[in-house]
Amino acid sequence: MKFTKMHGAGNDYVYVNGFVEQPEDPEGLARRVSDRHFGIGSDGLILILPSERADLRMRIFNADGSEAQMCGNGVRCVAKYAWDHGLVRRQELTVETGAGILTLQLFPGADERIERVRVNMGTPRLTRAELPMTGAADHRAVDVELAVNGEVFRATCVSMGNPHCVIYVDDVERFPVADVGPLIEHHAWFPERINVHFVQVLSATEVRQRTWERGAGETLACGTGAAAVCVAGVLTGRGDRSLLVHLPGGELRLEWAADGDVYMTGPATEVFSGEWRG
Repeated sequence: MKFTKMHGAGNDYVYVNGFVEQPEDPEGLARRVSDRHFGIGSDGLILILPSERADLRMRIFNADGSEAQMCGNGVRCVAKYAWDHGLVRRQELTVETGAGILTLQLFPGADERIERVRVNMGTPRLTRAELPMTGAADHRAVDVELAVNGEVFRATCVSMGNPHCVIYVDDVERFPVADVGPLIEHHAWFPERINVHFVQVLSATEVRQRTWERGAGETLACGTGAAAVCVAGVLTGRGDRSLLVHLPGGELRLEWAADGDVYMTGPATEVFSGEWRG
């Protein structure tokens, strides 16, 4: 099986061109290729597939084999792959995901390869039923108290096609993400688990973020999570509708626009290609 390793701001996946490859058991394959010692090493597996509703379709599998609905960093890399490898040669394209059809704008560099991609991430889903989350189905969870292991955090929950919990902290670099992240991921509030983002506010237009992704652990970036952080900042009065997010793997620019949708702009990078024989 031929594959390509790509990353968006350090959020790395193994990409397989489903137009020519039909891998069996993608859940098991995701676990094997993601292993950073015995596999290729990645946060998961992404299949680039034909679509009857859009230019392309993508399926995302986390490192533990579970399937995710969407990945903001991953969909940017899908767009780059499609342009650079000749699947689609338009600077605006559509991608079918588990969270719906997304529209992307591609920005080629001097060598005509794609360097940046802008994604319409869609409209945030804010009710507990849409996350999903326990409690009154039509209520929002904005700056609510969340008790974990004897500590109480202020949590804001947003779905961008997949569920996110945003926690604001004073010093994100020193925060024990690996200890607290899995406890919130598996909290009883979240029947399908949840992605958790720990955020330090630098100003109304700038934050630092670290992410604990369900099924993957701490990752260097999370695009849908950064979108959720932008929305959470507006909902809690901590941020403006335009936000620069600093992640361990790079920077993403977010805008919760007047049309109600969230737009994300960020890099997409191809690292290498190879052949998997595992």
